[in-house]
Amino acid sequence: MVSEASNFGVAYRRLRPHLLMVLVQLGSAFLYFILEAAFSRGLNSHVYVTYRHVVGGIALFPFAYSLERKTRPRMTLIMFIEIFLYSLLGVGLTLNMYFASLEYTSPAFLSATVNMIPTLTFLLAIFFRLEALNLRKPQGLAKAIGTLVSLAGVMTIALYRGPAIKSLWKSSIHLTKGDFKSDWIKGPILSVASCIAWSIWFTMQGSTMKRYPAPLSLATWANLIGAAQSAVFTSVAVRHQPKTWVSTSLMDIATILFGGVVSSALNFMMIIQCSREKGPVFVTMFCPLQTLLVVVFAYFILGEKLYTGSIIGGVTIIIGLYLLLWGKGNDEEINVTAAKEPPPSIVNQNEIKMQIDATTESASLKP
Repeated sequence: MVSEASNFGVAYRRLRPHLLMVLVQLGSAFLYFILEAAFSRGLNSHVYVTYRHVVGGIALFPFAYSLERKTRPRMTLIMFIEIFLYSLLGVGLTLNMYFASLEYTSPAFLSATVNMIPTLTFLLAIFFRLEALNLRKPQGLAKAIGTLVSLAGVMTIALYRGPAIKSLWKSSIHLTKGDFKSDWIKGPILSVASCIAWSIWFTMQGSTMKRYPAPLSLATWANLIGAAQSAVFTSVAVRHQPKTWVSTSLMDIATILFGGVVSSALNFMMIIQCSREKGPVFVTMFCPLQTLLVVVFAYFILGEKLYTGSIIGGVTIIIGLYLLLWGKGNDEEINVTAAKEPPPSIVNQNEIKMQIDATTESASLKP
């Protein structure tokens, strides 16, 4: 029984980052449908970003204050500037560009471009030497191929439909589709810019966590500073429209609360934790899973049609994700083994010392 419990504990610790990232994508996929309904009923996206992170910061503050009181490092001016940039890339600038691009492009286009984040993060991690890539080794080749295969799967879901598979039943839940202005200059620029900012944010997490090793406090700071940055952006975007800031709709309030508690608090914390344990590439490789989950939820819950392109893309995403995780897992095993083995110099020193001791001992035994 003791050995079984020990094996279960080891397996849980090994799979915990994977489970946390699946939960992150589940929450994000569910939020997608809530946001679609709320935005189509008039909720301003920039106001939503601001209020959502205010809620996230308030939800995290008591835990950060009480649990990290002794471990939280002292805030300096340099550290505050870094967290300000961290918040700008993860919240204030990125999310507002993301939702602004949704007003000028189609959801399919946005879904395709957002899932460029794993590839961009992978390239940035290699550039900053946060990720090792040796194409001569199987694990390095698997990581490179897995990234490209997963991106191909996402592009298949977004751009190729194919024959439709009818829904199994008619759903009583119907979401109103919002109207999108077509501007294929502003839209793609904003969308790609948000992807680049997000990729830099994911890459930045490791170094920021080393200098500020208090994840709850970091997430609280990022939410509150990001909310202030978003408020400045929103005041410019919705100027002369003070009514936009006030909403009595239960749907809008529920959307803000759910987004704040789940996406800006819980998901934020899980992303920081997984990024610290596994690195930025591991975290972003689960992003395509959200696209797959949205397609599955739309079919089984909303009764929407399922296209063969979505099935092909979903299978491709799973294959790519498996290849990358296999490569990452083998890399970690090699690193752990190398860390356990003593350096050659130490081994040689021990051998020389043993030889000297043996020679001294034999000399002392001579008459």
